[in-house]
Amino acid sequence: MPAPRSTLRRGLTAVAALPLLALAATACGYGSQAKDDSRANVSATGKKLSSDTVRIGYFPNLTHATALVGIQEGTIQKELGGTRVESTTFNAGPSEIEALNAGSIDIGFIGPSPSINGYTKSQGKGLRIISGSASGGVKLVVNPDRIKTLDDVKGKRIATPQLGNTQDVAFLNWISQKGWKVDSQSGKGDVSVVRSDNKVTPDAYRSGDLDGAWVPEPTASKLVSEGAEVLLDEKDLWPDKKFVITNIIVSQKFLDAHPDVVEAVLKGSVATNKWINADPDRAKASANKALERLSGKPLPQEILDPAWESIEITDDPLAETLRTQAGHSVASGLLKEPDLRGIYDLGPLNKILQAEGLPEAADAGLGVK
Repeated sequence: MPAPRSTLRRGLTAVAALPLLALAATACGYGSQAKDDSRANVSATGKKLSSDTVRIGYFPNLTHATALVGIQEGTIQKELGGTRVESTTFNAGPSEIEALNAGSIDIGFIGPSPSINGYTKSQGKGLRIISGSASGGVKLVVNPDRIKTLDDVKGKRIATPQLGNTQDVAFLNWISQKGWKVDSQSGKGDVSVVRSDNKVTPDAYRSGDLDGAWVPEPTASKLVSEGAEVLLDEKDLWPDKKFVITNIIVSQKFLDAHPDVVEAVLKGSVATNKWINADPDRAKASANKALERLSGKPLPQEILDPAWESIEITDDPLAETLRTQAGHSVASGLLKEPDLRGIYDLGPLNKILQAEGLPEAADAGLGVK
């Protein structure tokens, strides 16, 4: 018999009762943040650039492998010379956007939905997307005793990480494509969408409070280790099986003041991605070491291996897929039709890619003029 649902349900759904805009405007409204003051912040040596420090935010998730590995291995710090990296980890996109807006961080690794929300709320003045980082790594995993087919999802309780985040928008769009109705704010309807922190979701699933979850890695593989099964890999819904899951964004103010620092971080990102793709096994071990440093324990191999396998590390921001995701947010009622012209500034990235003999990244007509 599953554990009683009432207590867990109150905790899991409390966030769903709050309006999206109010949540997004609250600095500590989503997740927590912590300074990553570790040995991985390799001592800064060499010539200092135009800023003493650059403050980088990211999640302790495998979908943020560029940041995990780039900071762990000192690849980003190497490009910065005497300018020191200070890093902060976040559990959710809106809190990272809030930190960027408040000037607590300068550059962030983050998903497309928070990037879009942050850009539109600042009327195009708060941030720019300057690179891609990762594609894929999101799955619908379910209790196979309760859900055997996609149609069985109707009437069930399915978790997403938070109201209005990238996975929440994707799941709401998928529900709509099925012809089912769900109120985007409350999560109530033909499917019960439960907004649950990724750290809580495995325990909630284990207790029987959830029937499944639409979540990024490694949470999806953690649930599989608890007996869940993958019902749908989100990449199968996209052309070429590619969609942006992690971007690199920068404060417009910081970009204007310190373009040399931004370019150095991008050089470190490109170098990190090159190393990850050239030696994925060593990179996987490095990412897991970073997760151990951040959380106190590494991922078990049975979780790490499938999670890592499902993520593609890339410099390409996959801009056309961000445009599509913005449309999904509008269709779900979470966002008014946004003007995304100027959200990308890929000039510095393309300069680096060209020097490396790599294909330039496209901005889907949404770049700065």
